[in-house]
Amino acid sequence: MDASMILKIKPELTRFLNQFDGYFGRVTTRRYLDLYVEGQLSNLPRKSIEPMADAFGEPPRNLQEFLGLFRWDEQDVRDQSQQYVARRHAHPQSVGVIDETSFVKKGDKTACVQRQHCGAVGKTENCVVSVHLGYATPEFYSLIDGEVYLPQETWHQDRERCREAGIGDEVVYRPKWQMALEQYRRAVANGMRFAWLTFDEGYGGKGPFLQELEQVGQNYVAEVPVSFPVWTKRPAVLYRARACDRPQGRPRHYPRLKVKNNPKVQVQNVLTYSPRMRQIAWQNYYVKDGSKGPMVWQAKRLMVYLSDEQGLPTRPFHLLVVRNALDHQEVKYFLSNAPESTPVETLLRVAFTRWVIERAFEDSKTELGMDHFEVRKYLSIQRHLILSCLSHIFLSEFCLKYRGEKPGSDALPSPDRHGDADQGVGSGRTLFAQVCRTDRCAIGVNATTQRQGSPQPPASNDRSFTRHRHQTQRHHQMSLETLVALYY
Repeated sequence: MDASMILKIKPELTRFLNQFDGYFGRVTTRRYLDLYVEGQLSNLPRKSIEPMADAFGEPPRNLQEFLGLFRWDEQDVRDQSQQYVARRHAHPQSVGVIDETSFVKKGDKTACVQRQHCGAVGKTENCVVSVHLGYATPEFYSLIDGEVYLPQETWHQDRERCREAGIGDEVVYRPKWQMALEQYRRAVANGMRFAWLTFDEGYGGKGPFLQELEQVGQNYVAEVPVSFPVWTKRPAVLYRARACDRPQGRPRHYPRLKVKNNPKVQVQNVLTYSPRMRQIAWQNYYVKDGSKGPMVWQAKRLMVYLSDEQGLPTRPFHLLVVRNALDHQEVKYFLSNAPESTPVETLLRVAFTRWVIERAFEDSKTELGMDHFEVRKYLSIQRHLILSCLSHIFLSEFCLKYRGEKPGSDALPSPDRHGDADQGVGSGRTLFAQVCRTDRCAIGVNATTQRQGSPQPPASNDRSFTRHRHQTQRHHQMSLETLVALYY
C-alpha cells in the first residue's frame, strides 16, 4: 500500500462511519466507534482492546466500557450496514453463504465458552462458536451478520451462570439453523436480496430449515450428509378412500402415501445403486488454474423427491454429486430447489462459493483481529462481532474501489484471465472475483470438506487433465428424463 492510498483511507472511513451517527446517544460514545474500527484496520500485530487503546493514547477502560457499558444500539448499526450493502452492491448473481466459526478461549468465564468442535484448530477445544451470514457477488464479498451461539446444557440450563456472564433471560438456546434462518430473515427485511443461498451439511441436513427456505421461495444449493434420505421415483399418493375399501379401525387421513411404495434411500446409496444414476456418466468440469496446476471436479445430477411436513413427496429437487478428479473417495452431495432447467455449471458455482466465507473468516481474523477479543461479557462479544462485520464491509469495498479487478460479463471471464488461487482482501483483489474468474463451464474453487476449517490449496491434477483441458471446458447439459426408483 503506497502513501497516496494511505491518505485516502481516513476520509473514506470517515464518510463511511458518518452514516452511523444517529445510533450513538452521545458524541463521546460515537468517537470510540472511529477508534475501534481504525484499530481493527491498523497494522497492530494484536488487535485486542489494550493494544488499540495504547496506540491511540486512550485508557483501555474507555474502550472496554464502549463495548460493554455505553449505551448505543448495536442492532441498528448492523441493520444500517446491511442496508448500505443492499444499496451499493445489489447484484442478480448474489449468493448468501451461511457458516460458523470458532474462537479458542481459556477458562470457563467467557460467555458461551465450552469444550466443543473448534474449526480453528480442527479438534475439540475450549472455544466460543458464532454463526455468520456472508454476502458475495462477482465484484464484492463481506460478512454482514454474526451471533454468538449459546450452548444448551452448559449455559442455557444454567441461568445463574448466564447472568454472571451478562446473558439476559431473553437470550435462550437456539439451534444453529434457527439462528441462521433469523439472520437471513433480518437481512431480507433490511433490503438484502439473495439470488442463492449455500451452506454446508450442518445446515443442509436440517429438514425444517430447507422447508422454511422453500416456503419463502429462496433458491439454495445445500451440501447434505451422506445419510440424507430421498426418493428417486415419486411415490404414489392416495387422495381419497376407494369405494371398495371397508372401514376398519380408526379412519385414515388423506392424502397419504400408498402402502406399496419404494422407501426413501440415502444419497450415498443413490450414487452406488440407482440404475438411473449409474447410467449417467461423470463429466469433467474444469475449475481454474490454481497455484499447483489446473483443478478439475467430476459431477452428475439426478432429480429426486423429498418429503414435506406431512410426509408427502415434494416437487423434484436436484441431487448433485461431485467428486475430486484426483481422489474419487472425496465425494460431496448437494441438494437444490432450483428450477429443473438450471445448468449443472450454475449449481456447482453456487455450491463452491461457500469457500468465500471461509476466506472472509480468515481475512477478519488475520487482518481485523476478529479472534483477538479478550472481553468476557456476552454483550461485549456480540458488539465486537458486529463491529468486525462493519470493518470487513469497509475493507472489502475499499479494496474493490482502489485495488480490485472486475471479471468479465456475467461474472465469467475469458479463458486468459485466470488468477492466483490465494488472493484475498489484503492482497488487493476481491476474492469472489477470483472465484468466478473461470471459463464458461467452471464451477468455483476447490473447497475443503471439513466444516469451519481454513481453506487449503488443492493439489494439481495430473497431466492427462492438462493435456485435455480444452475437452473439460466444454458445456455439458445433463438429461432430465423420467426417473426410476432404486428397486422395483
